[in-house]
Parts: sequence; structure tokens; C-alpha cells
Amino acid sequence: MKKLLLTLEPIIWLMFGQGILLGTMLLTPWQIMVGLAAPLGMIDLSFERAHALASASILGIPIGPLVVAAIIALPLWKGAHHVRSLLIDFGGEARDGLVGGVLYLIATAGTVGAILAVVRL
Repeated sequence: MKKLLLTLEPIIWLMFGQGILLGTMLLTPWQIMVGLAAPLGMIDLSFERAHALASASILGIPIGPLVVAAIIALPLWKGAHHVRSLLIDFGGEARDGLVGGVLYLIATAGTVGAILAVVRL
């Protein structure tokens, strides 16, 4: 399993980096809008409007579903990589192959679930 993780390392780092990017640039403003601005009545976030934003497309490119899938899936990869790095830092190199495989399998399942949920929009 460790050899497979080392082979997939560039892809894992790509997903991790994009998770950090989304967590910094998109997830925080989204949480402010949904968790603060909408309950205070500063913005209208009715179901119809949220669905229209989530299913929006520009020139036939489904931008809304791609953003929703990315907001759900990529932070999972970021979290999986951080937990794996934390395990290694605390001396868990012997179990790195197994735990890394399980964490990335969970992130993969979350990604597939996000894509399936977005396709049904």
C-alpha cells in the first residue's frame, strides 16, 4: 500500500493544494454568507435562488455544479492529507500505508458522493 501511495503522491498533493485554495478563497466567504449574512437577512438565500446558483451554467459549462462539487470534495482531500501528516509527525510511520490508504479512500468516496449529488441537481 505504501508503494501505491508513493506512486499517487503527485495527484494527492494536487488535490491537497486545491483543497487549501478552496478552503481559503471560497469556503470561508460561503460560510460567512450562509452562516451569518443569510440569517441576519442581509442576503436572500431562498431554496429557489440557491438551487439556481448551484445549477448555473455559462456557455454550456456547468459552473455551479463544478463549484459545489469542489467545495464538498477538495477539503476532504486536504483533511485526509493533514490527518496523515499528523500521524507521521506523532511517530506512526509504521502504519502510514494502512492509515493513508483508508484516509484517501474516504476522501475518494466523498468525492464520488459529491459528484453524484451534483449530477442530480
